[in-house]
Amino acid sequence: MIEFPTHLQSLDRIMIEDLAVRTVIGIFDRERDRCQEVKINITLWTDTRGAASSDRIEDAIDYRDLTKQIIDHVAASNCLLLERLVEEVSALVLENSAIEAVLVKIDKPGALRHSSSVGVEILRTQS
Repeated sequence: MIEFPTHLQSLDRIMIEDLAVRTVIGIFDRERDRCQEVKINITLWTDTRGAASSDRIEDAIDYRDLTKQIIDHVAASNCLLLERLVEEVSALVLENSAIEAVLVKIDKPGALRHSSSVGVEILRTQS
């Protein structure tokens, strides 16, 4: 279980759930010549009070634009491991300095027999 830093408790969360993206991912030859679907779940910690007060997108995290950036990055990636891909997505999200922390989970459905999915989840904060 991931332990969340205490300073995140005072922040708000934005969730992007079950984002489906097709990408090349995997270590086996049979995985390197075709795209597979991955499912991405992201939680962002930020302060939404400014956006709530102004009701202006300029004061908010533009999660539509962020989602497009994530889709473009993941679709173009060529990672062998989920561990690498989840780190890349986390770094991309944290390029926005208004985001204090991000929890990213990427699942690879059908990766193992007898399992619906395998996933990697990480928590990263601004350094």
